[in-house]
Amino acid sequence: MAEKKRERVSRREQRRQEMAAARRNRTIMLALPVGIIVLGLIALIVYRVFEPDIEGSVRTANLDRGHENSVEIPPSPLPPVGGVHTPSWLNCGIYNQPVDTVLALHSMEHGGVWIAYQPDLPAEEVAALRNVAQGDNFVLMSPYEGLASKVVLTAWGVQLELDLATDERVELFVNRYRNQGPELGATCSNGVGVPTG
Repeated sequence: MAEKKRERVSRREQRRQEMAAARRNRTIMLALPVGIIVLGLIALIVYRVFEPDIEGSVRTANLDRGHENSVEIPPSPLPPVGGVHTPSWLNCGIYNQPVDTVLALHSMEHGGVWIAYQPDLPAEEVAALRNVAQGDNFVLMSPYEGLASKVVLTAWGVQLELDLATDERVELFVNRYRNQGPELGATCSNGVGVPTG
């Protein structure tokens, strides 16, 4: 009788251990993919924080922010990389005519990347830029009177001057800085202006 009792206790203990092992295995099988995803996100964030700037780009820190109804920005050979601007923003997209700088500045605060080019840039180079900008909700493209270089890429706080529209850094810059303005989550649409593309 005592032996049967020990046998029942032994079977119960064995069953309890099997169930505990099964629970551990299920927990590991669920936690492993979640852990891999979390580690991947951490690695991506660390990479973005410590990623070197694109060659030739210039950063500007401590930019003024704010909205004023009557802001004037004097003509300059380079678009501004930040500063006080109007409460309205320019819809991102492709424009065939120069755009209002204070509106474009607000679009950059929302995370827009401004591709400015000299108005006399050859059509094939404008087409190359258009290919990069087309369909991107956070890219603004327009000619810019008196531009210092053939192409100037500007995002909030960072700028890159280029002499070739086909330079591989155009796409690198756009991919790196789109949707990275100080107003994360803001839209680059539902503003003013009607882009052609």
